[in-house]
Amino acid sequence: MEQTIFQRSELLLGHEAMERIRRQRVIILGVGGVGSWCAESLVRSGISQLTLVDSDCVCATNINRQLMATTQTVGQAKVEALRRRLLTINPSAEITAVQEVFTEETSETFHLDTYDYIIDAIDSLKDKALLILMASHTKARFFSSMGAALKLDPTHIRVAEFWKVQGDPLARALRNRFKRDRHVPSKKFRCVYSDEQPQPRHHDAPCGSIVHVTASFGFMLAGLVIQDAVKVEE
Repeated sequence: MEQTIFQRSELLLGHEAMERIRRQRVIILGVGGVGSWCAESLVRSGISQLTLVDSDCVCATNINRQLMATTQTVGQAKVEALRRRLLTINPSAEITAVQEVFTEETSETFHLDTYDYIIDAIDSLKDKALLILMASHTKARFFSSMGAALKLDPTHIRVAEFWKVQGDPLARALRNRFKRDRHVPSKKFRCVYSDEQPQPRHHDAPCGSIVHVTASFGFMLAGLVIQDAVKVEE
């Protein structure tokens, strides 16, 4: 069955590239509007060793943009609902669901240095900054999502090295934090972001977001992983 599932991908990429993709170990931290679609794309592209990290449960307000969020999964742990979904795509995949939040107190339990790819789709500025710093000290390839909320036009989505991201308030806040703390990432990494001017935010309300933007961020992140994985090994 697995050979049939990935037949079209192998026609495009070749057998050796698909084998390289299959061997990669990937962790996604944050499986909301961005991370859930990244996970779907990775599994459909042949990634078979994937760890999903998120502490939240599905709520009704997630349904507009998160892959595993439906009226049938409200109340379920996001990582478990997503894990079940991904296994219906490739039952042979090793999908690990970790219902935990990445913080300073828990960060060492994730063993980031054991992965080939680390994907950041975290919302919290503090936790995101910590993940960036820790991931930059590993040998893993690291890709990060900047802010997808308050954006409407997917044609503004871009990829750039972190210090060259322009027009994104989250990237600016992270850079200011690193400079203030005099603690910067030890290596460069690429980000998915949008240079669209943010839409107005309603006072005291959560930031609005929509699936065609958040999913596009997730697919872009997955694309970065796959394009990197298919490169001929040195």
